[in-house]
Amino acid sequence: MALERASRVMNGTFGQIWEDGTEIAEVSAFQLKVTNNFDTLNLCKQMAEDRKLIGVKITGSMTLHKVYTRGADAVTAALAGRDLRKTLVGKLADPDAYGAERVAAYGVSYDEQTLMDWAAAKSGSITIPFQATGVEYLDKVEA
Repeated sequence: MALERASRVMNGTFGQIWEDGTEIAEVSAFQLKVTNNFDTLNLCKQMAEDRKLIGVKITGSMTLHKVYTRGADAVTAALAGRDLRKTLVGKLADPDAYGAERVAAYGVSYDEQTLMDWAAAKSGSITIPFQATGVEYLDKVEA
C-alpha cells in the first residue's frame, strides 16, 4: 500500500496506556520492543559466521507527567521480597491514520522506580523502564 499523504503517519498525541486494566492518563511517551538473542555459529564449508535465534528479550519504558505517586505498590512489594508483575496495554489511535494499533505486554516487571526527581520551575516527569515475558498484538494496522 502506498502512503497517500503525510497525515496518515501515526501521531503519539493519540496514545494511551493501561496497567492491569486501569488507564494511566498522565503518560507522555511509551516504547515496547522485542530484541532477538542469537548464538553465533561457525558452519563447515562456510567462511562467514552465521547465527541461530535462541531467545528474545522484551523491554520498554513509559514516561509519565508527575501527577500521582505511581509505582508505590511495586516498591513496597520489592522491599518485602515479592516480584509484582503487571500487564500493560498500549494503544495508538490517530484519527487521521489507517486505523488503531493495540499491543499487550504480559509479565511486566519494572526495572526501577524513581521516588522523587524534581527541580524548581520545571514540570515533573518520570521514566519507568521495564521488562516483560510476553507480548500480543490485540489490534493491528494492516498495510
